Amino acid sequence: MPEGRKYDVVLFGATGFTGGLTAEYLARHAPAKLRWALAGRNQAKLAEVRLRLAAIDPVLAELDLLPADVTDPASLRAVAESARVVITTVGPYIHYGDPLVGACAEAGTDYVDLTGEPEFVDQSYLLHHERAVQTGARIVHCCGFDSIPYDLGVHYTVKRLPEGVPLRVEGFVQAGGTVSGGTFQSAITAFGRMRSAARAAGERRRREGRPEGRKVRGVPMRPTREGSLALWGLPAPTVDPLVVLRSARALERYGPDFTYGHYLGFKRLPAMVGLTAGVGALFALAQVPPARTWLLGRMSSGDGPSAEQREKGWFRARFVGTGGGKRVVTEVSGGDPGYGETAKMLGESALCLAFDELPVSSGQVTTAVAMGDALTDRLIAAGIKFAVVEG
Repeated sequence: MPEGRKYDVVLFGATGFTGGLTAEYLARHAPAKLRWALAGRNQAKLAEVRLRLAAIDPVLAELDLLPADVTDPASLRAVAESARVVITTVGPYIHYGDPLVGACAEAGTDYVDLTGEPEFVDQSYLLHHERAVQTGARIVHCCGFDSIPYDLGVHYTVKRLPEGVPLRVEGFVQAGGTVSGGTFQSAITAFGRMRSAARAAGERRRREGRPEGRKVRGVPMRPTREGSLALWGLPAPTVDPLVVLRSARALERYGPDFTYGHYLGFKRLPAMVGLTAGVGALFALAQVPPARTWLLGRMSSGDGPSAEQREKGWFRARFVGTGGGKRVVTEVSGGDPGYGETAKMLGESALCLAFDELPVSSGQVTTAVAMGDALTDRLIAAGIKFAVVEG
């Protein structure tokens, strides 16, 4: 962790929807010793956010506001060099994320975001992993609902299974909530970039390699039925299983032969079929440039659900783990998944990197590798539940 920096944490993107929620979370829950600042290109809007935070804690009326623009490398370099940890909520990351990752990798500054974009994560690895290893920076993507509940949920599950034996874990995700403009924009953008995403993934596989003497693999992508949970499972080709498998490759505790399957869970088969059809239609439209432009115009990045809508949100991820003759079922659950809980996960990830005693790591790493039990304990203390249901 770099010493002598002016700030422990700098939040880039606080004028956006989820960025504002993250700023409010830090205002309410960060320790008094936290030295932090807001960064962004519009100082007037940042000042408005600061006024909102001062209503939570009057001390924050003096919070520093830093100029930062993804088109101005010098401003990003200044932010990275001033901080121990940088949080960014500025997406779609494939368009706006890379310059800040590069600045943090160069400055040896820890970095967290809430991306769910596999192509961006792979490109980040290809462009900045080696430099981050050299400088000691920890580049930790996917620190929100993508992909903390699954990465840390599987880590929690594996630690309750025998060591040194083949392990299999299947995760089933259920959630209720409202999509924000930023999430919608990122999803449609990703749907329209499947070919370039496949190229980035292939190049990463060639460069990254696989662990020697151990096997780590995903299950075939087909629907399943988990009778013990009374759920239908629809394979979810999201960034989440990729993150879990990267943790498994890096951590020997996952055993000599580890298999993971990741599913959206449904009580009723017709609901699963309906979602498949809806997502398929969006995917098809996103392949046609005029239709993609029309879709992107339906919601702006600043749009998001109301406080009342967020209050009704919930998520539950259940994991069935087997190995060495033992079976365990665990559950990670919480409130509004995409916004309230994502702001909590993102804020606690940054605080964990800034203040906790952690395993030595550097380069692009997952939450399980970089923070593991320390972040799990933080999230439990913050109200996200990790529990053993069976076994």
